[in-house]
Amino acid sequence: MGFIAAGWIIVLLLGGGIALERTLTSQVKENFDDQLQYQLTAMITSAEVDSFGAVWFERSLGDQRYLEPNSGVYWQISGTGFDPWPSRSLWDRTLDLRGASDEVGHFDSGVHFYNSDQFEGENLRLAERTVILPGSETQWTFAVAMATDPMDEQIQQVRSILIWSFVVLGLGLFVMTLMQIRLGLSPLRRVRAAIQKLRTTGENRITDPLPAEVEPLVEEVNALLEHTERQAEEARTHAGNLAHALKTPLTVLTNAATARASDLNEAVFRETRTMQRHVDHHLARARAVGRRAVGQAHTDVRQSAEAVRRAVERLYPSGRLDIAGSKDAMVAIERQDLDEILGNLIENAAKYGGGSVFVTLDVDSVEGEPSGPLCRIWVEDDGAGIPEEERTRIFDRGARLDTGKPGTGLGLAIVRDVAEIYGGSVTLGESEDLGGLLVELRLPRA
Repeated sequence: MGFIAAGWIIVLLLGGGIALERTLTSQVKENFDDQLQYQLTAMITSAEVDSFGAVWFERSLGDQRYLEPNSGVYWQISGTGFDPWPSRSLWDRTLDLRGASDEVGHFDSGVHFYNSDQFEGENLRLAERTVILPGSETQWTFAVAMATDPMDEQIQQVRSILIWSFVVLGLGLFVMTLMQIRLGLSPLRRVRAAIQKLRTTGENRITDPLPAEVEPLVEEVNALLEHTERQAEEARTHAGNLAHALKTPLTVLTNAATARASDLNEAVFRETRTMQRHVDHHLARARAVGRRAVGQAHTDVRQSAEAVRRAVERLYPSGRLDIAGSKDAMVAIERQDLDEILGNLIENAAKYGGGSVFVTLDVDSVEGEPSGPLCRIWVEDDGAGIPEEERTRIFDRGARLDTGKPGTGLGLAIVRDVAEIYGGSVTLGESEDLGGLLVELRLPRA
């Protein structure tokens, strides 16, 4: 910010300084020429022609410098057939005038200005005009010359004042910009101090009073801390749940090995399968949390449901599985997690139902157009259903109502946990069409 400000200050002051310098320099030169023209006009109005046709002044010019030799202020009158009449200040020198007879001469009512370096070490600025005086047919060229040293000194003084003024102004602006930057960024230093305080004191939120300019940043930092804390708490909970779930199978295996039980092989096989199921369950939750943190996912519900149907039909070839509803529904969940959710629901419906499973995708869609922020998916079967008082307990890990069929009791728990991680939910009800269980899955749209 400081470098950018310095660059703009230099560019703007340089441009403004050059423009102002040219304006003032031009004004000084115009004033110098105005003085020459004033002296030239005074000469012409004072000139008369005598009886011999020569020019003389009826009154003397007021500037005494015309009488001082080499004073730097000169005049001269030249005419065809007459010797040049110079001022006393020229002493033994004469001015080289352009006049009307020159190749670049002129004869008009205008005053002509030009520079001359005919005198060594002395640059002159001349104003001349060619006229015909009353009573004479001679073209007289009146000229006034003045050394440019005073004008050059004045221009140099103007430039010096401008340079130093703009240098001081630029430095002042740059210092003020640096002070403004430091003052403007001071809230960020306070935020840094507050974050450092979090790290050193163990606090979990920024509570220090801070300026309103950084309040949105503080809110986002606090939200990030809350999110991180929630993820850490979820990780601790998962670790504790996994440890608790593995504790019982490990105890059974330890006791069987200590007692040298005759069914040790069967116990090892049974309990290791139980541990593997618990590990799979918590890994599924961990994967879902990780994918949710990566970014917004987009998954086609129809493609996932069709893939699950093909797998379930191979496991239960005698059953009937129908899919209806929207073909364009998209949900904000990873494809692998949606496959796992629908796989558990549809497989449970095929396993515990009477043979018919009906899946409806995006129940609320109207003519294929989505309605509402959540996509509702129904999975119905024609089985015995689940009593209303058991519909909450069935989501617990290991909970099973029909122990006569193989299973782990983790399917609905996985469905609930993964759906909630993505901001969705799952509820149980009774199917009006098939009479069995109705599972309603709600997932956020993509």
